[in-house]
Amino acid sequence: MRRRSLLALPFAAPLASPALVAAQERALNLYSSRHYDTDRALYEGFTAESGIRIRLIEGDADQLIARIQSEGANSPADVLLTVDAAKLARAVEAGILAETRSETLQARIPAHLRAADGQWYGLSSRARVIMYDKQKGAPAGVARYEDLALPVYRGQILIRAAAHPYNTSLMASLLLANGAEAAEAWARGVVANMARPPQGGDTPQFQAVAAGVGRMAIANTYYLARFGASANAQEKALYDRIGVIFPNQGAGDRGTHVNVSGAGVVRSSANQASALRFIEYLSSQRAQELFANGNFEYPVVAGVAPHPALTALGSFRADQLNAQRYGALAPEALRIMQRAGWR
Repeated sequence: MRRRSLLALPFAAPLASPALVAAQERALNLYSSRHYDTDRALYEGFTAESGIRIRLIEGDADQLIARIQSEGANSPADVLLTVDAAKLARAVEAGILAETRSETLQARIPAHLRAADGQWYGLSSRARVIMYDKQKGAPAGVARYEDLALPVYRGQILIRAAAHPYNTSLMASLLLANGAEAAEAWARGVVANMARPPQGGDTPQFQAVAAGVGRMAIANTYYLARFGASANAQEKALYDRIGVIFPNQGAGDRGTHVNVSGAGVVRSSANQASALRFIEYLSSQRAQELFANGNFEYPVVAGVAPHPALTALGSFRADQLNAQRYGALAPEALRIMQRAGWR
């Protein structure tokens, strides 16, 4: 998708009263690592509701965090919006996010998808699942992430590089669930079972499953759901062909790992009240529907339905592990993966 370096989104409708004209001149500076063009509707909706413009500065999450740090007390940033709990945990560690309290956000967003002290709030989620070729049938005996390390699956697994936050967050969740020794043994087993060296993003993994390169792909749900809503016949055919296993669904098991997009108020912001209002808006039903329908993510607010292409993949029970906990462990998780030979 097209990446923008700087974009100010003006309120389109004319405002009549002087007070509202003055409100229109207000703006929030949003530093975002989400690069989806469909998010434009989110920002336009907030402007229409509040009269506050969003000035959007996009970039890599680590670069944005470093930029806010280097800007210090003079940073113009009001809100940091990013993908992955590990990046949010890094922002917390960097000391750039303010502690906030919002009864609205506490009521709407489940506790495991936000920081306890209000430094960030999850706004959408995506499940990391096992995908397979329906034409060959579901792989026998695979029901948990832990099963992927079994020797019977030698040469069958397709997955992206260790350093990607989707994988380090998954690994951190396994580290918390099973301990360091078992987590490293799992990583070694997965490496031994790889069909090829890690390469590409999530989409090429399930494309390679259909091409016969490997038996199973580990990927996030929204990549596949996009194909389900595509007007491209080949993409729609691939969506119909790929099956999904939601891991760890057995009685008493922890559930499927989910990761988040989330936002926090920047500590140095001079507009903290408006910044928190913006995050509250992102948890509204309308905004949650835009997350769901614009990028095929799971809404985090109860009662908002996912896109039908996502729902058709199946229902599941999510791991309730707090995202701040596994996000903070991402650096250790990466070290374990690298020791195991996961490149």
